[in-house]
Amino acid sequence: MPPETPSDEIRHRVENAVSWITLNRPDAMNALTWDQRERIIALLADASADPATRAVVLTATGKGFCAGADLRGGPAATATDRVAGDVARMIRLGAQRLITAVLDCEKPVIAAVNGTAAGIGAHLALACDLVIAAEPAGFIEVFVRRGLVPDGAGAYLLPRLLGPRKAKELMFFGDAVPAAEAVRLGLVNKVVPADELEAAAREWAERLAQGPTRALALTKQLVNASLDGDRATALAAEATAQELNMTTADANEGVASFVERRTPKYLGR
Repeated sequence: MPPETPSDEIRHRVENAVSWITLNRPDAMNALTWDQRERIIALLADASADPATRAVVLTATGKGFCAGADLRGGPAATATDRVAGDVARMIRLGAQRLITAVLDCEKPVIAAVNGTAAGIGAHLALACDLVIAAEPAGFIEVFVRRGLVPDGAGAYLLPRLLGPRKAKELMFFGDAVPAAEAVRLGLVNKVVPADELEAAAREWAERLAQGPTRALALTKQLVNASLDGDRATALAAEATAQELNMTTADANEGVASFVERRTPKYLGR
C-alpha cells in the first residue's frame, strides 16, 4: 500500500486511482474544523482535476464519522462584534462550500460511514454519490436540538432523498436514524459489519475507478440536476451530455468492445 501523507487531522492517500480522504480527529468524534473543511474542499478539487484519480472515498477514524462543525478553530469563532450578514456569509463560505464540493466533484464520491454522522457530518455523507454504512453508524439531524435551522444543504438534500414529509420528521425531532433504518429509508446504499467497511468501500471505489470516468461524471451531473429542472431541460442536458461523451476515448472503447465481444478497458479519458 502506498504511504499516506503525514498524519494530521485529514489523512490522504491515492491507491489504485482512488483518492482516500480520512477525517482524523477521533477524540472529537471528527467534528470538522475550518482547516479540515478547507483541506477536504481542496482534495476534492484536486480529484476533479487529476486524470489519474478516478474515484474518491470519504471516511473517518475512531467511533464517529463526523459530529458536525467545530467552529472553534475557524476565523468566525474569534468574532466579537457580529453584524447582520455575518452568519449567512459564514454558512455560504463554509458548510455550503463543503457540500457543494462533494456534489460538484467530477469523480464518483463514496462515503464510508464508520459511526455517528451528525449535523453537517450527516450532510457530508448524504451528499456523496454512494453511501456505505457500518452497522454501528447512525445519522442525526442535530440542529433542532440546539435551536438551529439545518444548514449545509440539509433542507435541499433530505427531501430529495426521502421526500418532504419524512425529511421534516427527521429535522423537526432530531432523532437518531440507525444504519439499519437508514438503508431501509434509502439514505444509504448498504450496511456492512464495521470490520468490513473499508473493504466494501474499496471494492466499489476500485470498480468505479476502472469505469468510463467521463461518462460517470456526466451521469452524476444529470442525476444531480434532474430534480431541479423541468423535463425539457433535463432531456436537453441528456442529449448534450451524450454528445460530449461520444468524443471521449472511453466511449469509443465501450462501443468497440461491444462489437468485438470483449471486456472494455477504460482509461478514464
